[in-house]
Amino acid sequence: MDYDVAIVGYGPTGMVLAALLGQAGRRVVVLERYAGLYNLPRAAAFDDETMRTFQKLGIAEKLLAGTNIQSGYVWVNGQDEVLLDIEYDNPGPCGWPAQYMMYQPHLEDVLDQHVRGIEGVEVRHGVTVTGLAETDEGVTLTGQSIAGDTVSLNARYVVGCDGGNGFVRGYLNGQLDDLGFFENWLVCDFQMKRNVPGLPSFRQICRPEQPVSIVNIGPSHHRFSFRLEEGDTRESVTAPERVWPRVADYLTQDDADLIRVANYTFRSCIVDLWRKGRVMLAGDAAHQMPPFLAQGMVSGIRDARNLAWKLAMVLDGASGALLDSYQPEREPHVRFITGKAIELGRVQTMRDPVEARARDARMIAARNANQKPDKLVYPPLSGGLIANHGALMPQGLVSTTAGTGLFDDIVGTGWLLVARNSAALAALSAADVENFAGLGGTTVHFALDEMVGGAPVFDTNGLYRRWFDKTGAVAALVRPDSHVYGLAETPQALPALLQDLFAALGAHETVAV
Repeated sequence: MDYDVAIVGYGPTGMVLAALLGQAGRRVVVLERYAGLYNLPRAAAFDDETMRTFQKLGIAEKLLAGTNIQSGYVWVNGQDEVLLDIEYDNPGPCGWPAQYMMYQPHLEDVLDQHVRGIEGVEVRHGVTVTGLAETDEGVTLTGQSIAGDTVSLNARYVVGCDGGNGFVRGYLNGQLDDLGFFENWLVCDFQMKRNVPGLPSFRQICRPEQPVSIVNIGPSHHRFSFRLEEGDTRESVTAPERVWPRVADYLTQDDADLIRVANYTFRSCIVDLWRKGRVMLAGDAAHQMPPFLAQGMVSGIRDARNLAWKLAMVLDGASGALLDSYQPEREPHVRFITGKAIELGRVQTMRDPVEARARDARMIAARNANQKPDKLVYPPLSGGLIANHGALMPQGLVSTTAGTGLFDDIVGTGWLLVARNSAALAALSAADVENFAGLGGTTVHFALDEMVGGAPVFDTNGLYRRWFDKTGAVAALVRPDSHVYGLAETPQALPALLQDLFAALGAHETVAV
């Protein structure tokens, strides 16, 4: 077999999946139909969970040059009255600021350089995949290079990260569930020449006659997006001479250069089949959502994080049935986020003036009553390979005698057994400990509520004491993607939780992922 995994598509989802699989020691090829990187911005932001994935890859700090930490998000009406003022946590639950605005070409440059430096990972640009043929042992991919040459290779698994119009989605032939959100927008990106006082960094103008979104997309770049009218055509709105009047209240040509104008239709749809045999979908190939929560790219990277460690374990001997957990875990999460994005979009872009005035009155009254908007909390994973809980294990500062850092850097990101104190581990047998180590698992405990014996890891900023107190657990089994497989409320419950995990994974040999 030529490769363990072939990835079709080299956007952020495909890049992250290739990097994670390469980090796990797998042989990977990426096939991308374009001759080079796209080199234009599309996504505008990512969150602390995504930065935690970049942290795992060792590139978090390299990305900072193309990002701005965003402290908040403001909605105003047509009279510039504040309707909503959202504050982003810093740090968020994953240990990094909860919202980064980013310039996507910089992110892709960093990811590309990282992927190309991983032994065993090969990137082939200018190859259009035209055929897939599955066998008992793998998949044969055929395609054509830009030069017209036929390309053929074999991989044990294929993941389509080639977008909503990509070849792999068509090959799987799943049904598309259209969630009914369909809006025509004009997206205009600018490279700033100078600072412009008063230019909003992240603002939604909820004006019925012309909804507008103003977003910084990393240092020295800004985006204006305009909801279009039903009769507007691409030709009538994308000419530069028609763009500048739209932004005249904020920018002039002395302030910025117009670098990109795109007419997008914001859609909301989810494919009902993410896997068939050895072929899978991830990112926009599996789901598309409107941008009002800035979660499109982020959701694709979540797919990659969920899928990478499972593929690595299957390639190391685990049952292929482990891959059956991928869609049951990820699809409900995607549906929740897509639904929330649609809900926000409909509130923001309300076109009926009477309904918009009623919305404004409700939201202004809530602000005057000092009612802060609820924090949006994404649901935990359920089903699949989850015994209970399913949320992300939070990441805080921890210390050892060797130093202080974020939890994942100090403890690791494979299978983890994290205990409140040593007493929580007392009921484990030697076989339990050995079998968990056989998964590549790491066992670590704090010394919360213990006065004798100490601990290998210290809860430096108190996050883990608060978390254990809130959950009522004494120990947590954490997956390689940092989601909690299950909590044990007593030391006596922990051996059974481990046995459930062993049974779910089946007998196999593996390495840490």
